[in-house]
Amino acid sequence: MAEISRRRFVQAFGAVAATSTFALAGCGAQRASEGGGGSAAAEGGIADTITFAQGADPRGLDPAYVDDGESAKIMSNVYDTVLMFDVETCDVLPCLGEMPDISDDGLTYTFKIREGVKFHDGTDCDASAIVTSITRQLEPNRTEDMPYASFVYGSIDANTGIETIEATDATTLVITLRAPSTPFIKNMAMTLASPIVAPSAIEAGTANEEPVGSGPYKFVSWSKGENIVLEANEDYWDEERQPQTKNVIFRFIAENSSRVTALNNGEVDIIDGIDASVVPTITDAGNELFSEDGMNINYMAFRNDAGAFTSLEARKAFCQAVNVEEMVESLYGEYAGVATSVMPLWMAPYDEDIKQTAYDPEAAKAAFAELGITSCTMLAYTNPRPYNSIGGQALAEAIQGYLADAGVDMEIVSYDWTTYQTKVETDAFDCCLYGWVGDNGDPDNFMNLLADENVSMNVGRFRNDEYNALIQQGLTTEEGDERDAIYKQCEQMVADQMPWMLISHSKNLAAYAPSINNFFYHPTGVVHMELVTKTA
Repeated sequence: MAEISRRRFVQAFGAVAATSTFALAGCGAQRASEGGGGSAAAEGGIADTITFAQGADPRGLDPAYVDDGESAKIMSNVYDTVLMFDVETCDVLPCLGEMPDISDDGLTYTFKIREGVKFHDGTDCDASAIVTSITRQLEPNRTEDMPYASFVYGSIDANTGIETIEATDATTLVITLRAPSTPFIKNMAMTLASPIVAPSAIEAGTANEEPVGSGPYKFVSWSKGENIVLEANEDYWDEERQPQTKNVIFRFIAENSSRVTALNNGEVDIIDGIDASVVPTITDAGNELFSEDGMNINYMAFRNDAGAFTSLEARKAFCQAVNVEEMVESLYGEYAGVATSVMPLWMAPYDEDIKQTAYDPEAAKAAFAELGITSCTMLAYTNPRPYNSIGGQALAEAIQGYLADAGVDMEIVSYDWTTYQTKVETDAFDCCLYGWVGDNGDPDNFMNLLADENVSMNVGRFRNDEYNALIQQGLTTEEGDERDAIYKQCEQMVADQMPWMLISHSKNLAAYAPSINNFFYHPTGVVHMELVTKTA
């Protein structure tokens, strides 16, 4: 299989980044009136338009109000963050701010903010604007429809996150935490909640539909169910990181096969949401495959507070009924591995001695009979996801077959992804399919999901005081063996309590035309397009 050269991308990145203290990744767009992936050639043999096809519309484009990858891929190209991740890893680099000075007690972070940066509407992106963008997500300002706010910025009840934030002048940002937080630096580089939104768009209440950031690409239009158009920000603050492509379109094509056809026909230039079954079709047509280990978890959440699986015995019977290893191999082939851990196996502190519930169909059948469980309801999504390239319906039907063999009739209720994210918060169900793409490479970013009070994050409503205490301990413990041991305890509790049935860790898969250069799919599931080009 033809896989993109990581070396080639690094060389391209290094050529422009070496001369700049700050670095940023961004994206581009196409005029809505132009069809397909074709475009006129710009000077130097570089096409002026790149078209990227993904499986669904974003939920929105204000990072305070969304929690999905479709939104993140677009927002990562429109907004800047105070800090940013390296192009291939979750190593943190300067962006709008330099790396902070941190007080001896680990509570006060002082950031020097870049001078002269403008939002796309011409207003100042200074320390005061950053305070405005973040303050709305702090208590008591935050609202229930800000899914990442507590996750990134903490809460009063948990004694975590930001206590105060102020701009002492236009270039100085001072943040004081309630308690030391090891992942805080990484949180400031995340693509959800952390990107800085222009105060003018916040005041107008239009940022979710018409985003205004300071990134290398500007928002042009959003045709629901069709595309989002961006255009290069010619006044981008980092002259060495000016976007190389004038326009980029994000097209929305729900079906995997339809996206593959669009790529092979030259209608689009890059696609994601690929499953193993379409790889030969892609490569046989002369297109390239990007494939690397992802930073994700594909899981099924039990409803822990109501329904058929509130008891540990019922959850165990369900897990015994499903041959996860067989299912993962059948559905995903070589492009996913069985999840024996909430965290990807390459991330510390993975512990191979922690075992998930073993497949035992006879024990499952007997337990279901004893418990009187003969039916249940599963909520599922229809779109492909970064952690589940085949889509939720096919995965749900595979699980349904195993449950039927154990004497349980499982009803599947499916929705498109955007609708689904509302349904798991509002509707009754016994179990649901879900997943997670890591935001920052820190173990807290995975294990904290089961301690979060926000239903959009903790869809199974798992509540355990001992687990929550471990999570708080992990937040304040410095990186090292002691902190690793805390998260191993969390992993063991998940294996013992089974709030989730772990399924798989997927590779990050994307495909692109041979005319595309310098494309890379970040471990966090976003795509930075400012250095991506298309040979005309």
